[in-house]
Amino acid sequence: MAILRGSIEIRILIFACVVFFALNVNVHSFYLPGVAPQDFQMGDALMVKVNKLTSTKTQLPYSYYSLPYCRPEKIVDSAENLGEVLRGDRIENSPFVFKMRESQMCAAVCRVKLDKKSAKALKEKIVDEYRVNMILDNLPLVVPVQRPDQDNVVVYQHGFHVGLKGIFVGKKEEKYFIHNHLTFTVRFHKDIETDSSRIVGFEVKPFSVKHEYEGEWNEKTRLTTCDPHTKRAVTNSESPQEVEEGSEIIFTYDVDFQESEVKWASRWDTYLLMADDQIHWFSIVNSMMIVLFLSGMVAMIMLRTLYRDISNYNQLETHEEVLEETGWKLVHGDVFRPPENPELLCVYAGTGVQCFGMILVTMIFACLGFLSPSNRGGLMTAMLLLWVLMGLLAGYASSRLYKTLRGTEWKKIALRTAFMFPATVFVAFFVLNAIIWGQKSSGAVPFGTMFALVVLWFGISVPLVFIGSYIGFRKPALEDPVKTNKIPRQVPIQAWYMNPIFSILIGGILPFGAVFIELFFILTSIWLHQFYYIFGFLFIVFIILIITCAEITVVLCYFQLCSEDYQWWWRSYLTSGSSAVYLFLYAAFYFYTKLEITKLVSAILYFGYMLIVSYVFFVFTGAIGFYACFWFTRLIYSSVKID
Repeated sequence: MAILRGSIEIRILIFACVVFFALNVNVHSFYLPGVAPQDFQMGDALMVKVNKLTSTKTQLPYSYYSLPYCRPEKIVDSAENLGEVLRGDRIENSPFVFKMRESQMCAAVCRVKLDKKSAKALKEKIVDEYRVNMILDNLPLVVPVQRPDQDNVVVYQHGFHVGLKGIFVGKKEEKYFIHNHLTFTVRFHKDIETDSSRIVGFEVKPFSVKHEYEGEWNEKTRLTTCDPHTKRAVTNSESPQEVEEGSEIIFTYDVDFQESEVKWASRWDTYLLMADDQIHWFSIVNSMMIVLFLSGMVAMIMLRTLYRDISNYNQLETHEEVLEETGWKLVHGDVFRPPENPELLCVYAGTGVQCFGMILVTMIFACLGFLSPSNRGGLMTAMLLLWVLMGLLAGYASSRLYKTLRGTEWKKIALRTAFMFPATVFVAFFVLNAIIWGQKSSGAVPFGTMFALVVLWFGISVPLVFIGSYIGFRKPALEDPVKTNKIPRQVPIQAWYMNPIFSILIGGILPFGAVFIELFFILTSIWLHQFYYIFGFLFIVFIILIITCAEITVVLCYFQLCSEDYQWWWRSYLTSGSSAVYLFLYAAFYFYTKLEITKLVSAILYFGYMLIVSYVFFVFTGAIGFYACFWFTRLIYSSVKID
């Protein structure tokens, strides 16, 4: 029978691995930087692609062609993975076509005459400070900006602004101007032996120019404001192009090719350059101090207090001496009594294991370089697929705990584990997506992608949860170290500082304190559209978070048991899980101090998404604290001899 059971489990694991790799092949989830360079010979065509318009003020992305920009003969969408769609990326072809190592000056793209609707759309995007994003050879377009506080230090901003607001000299009325001339710089690394080149940089300087020409406009019309024949180039925006109904806008561009010593494998280094790495080390040192403090307390409890208490307790000979004892030893007959609503606790414990597995594996892949920023959407795609596959662990953990708590209906627990957490997140996500859809933003997830998410949930995650539950429930239940009394012991009146709400909220401060500095950089990456690729730092902070959650929960659990309060099950989960409350409060603080969001819809989206993130953080950290206390209580009570 044991051999049969083992063979079934092996087949299940093989099936999970096959599904995992099959999904990876279909969506190209992982990309190892530096393994797929593309070589270009002189004169080869370079196709520039356009991406979404983004704004840190509204957080609502829009398609590039939602504005009256020049269009190619046929707009073609590039292949997108699941993560790109969820991020709102809309990558399409463009009329910008370069030739490798062949510079161009004042190339006219098209002429556009604004009507009332298009002029209004441009003005709205200028007011909201939208940026235009482009891509060349998988490199995003950046605008180099000199830092005013440091000499010779250049930072890169994603994309260029649609336009700007300004006032003509001698007038008071504010006007809107569009960036209609782009000066591109393509940096390349040349191979001396083959004479081939690889693109290592893509930069732009935008200008607003009211172009002029003589006669009627046609494809061969020569501009007087910039002309490659007379070597007249655009170098400033002194005569800007105004945005008004009826305005005639001519879009032009220059492209210059510059050889670079930067090799293809290092071309992302400038994008990912950290000018403030010292603060990350400060964050880690700060977190390590917290861990050392908690480790000292745990060591004191384990090596001194518990050792002494257990030794003295085991030496007691008479029943009267037992009755004279106080503290955690007195509740040995109730400490393993099943808590209130044990089914819900099992569901949340299993879901926490699922989130933990997803985050851990994602971190490992990211640290190894598999989730490069060059693979847009790869991180989100990987997290989704890993969460789906970790349903196996969720089902196993929840049903195993359920059986330990003397439960019998494992299918009921499996069903709740498969649907409770994902259904809550999906409903919240669906509501937020409906709001985005109402704003006609490209960030709205299409129906087809929604259907794909449901298929992943019902087709893969749910079956894996049931398979894991089946395996977990077939395992023998964990035996309690001590017997549970038939009649529950009355919990004495607790001191004010042992009040459940107070101790739970206090317990969440230290885990949050261990991660809040790194949290600032993560929020900046998400909401201010900056690259985040310091996964090495993040992984260290992640390990510190796990240790902190476990240790603070064990310490507070010990104090609770010493107060003869044996109701530790839910409190252990909520103690470390309460750090999510501080995460959400910090997100609110970040919103009011760092972001410039003024629209109600954008604020609802921000707090809605941060609420989902906080919920995931609660489930993840709560499970760590719970299992730490589960191990701790079984360890200390198994060392006590009970007659």
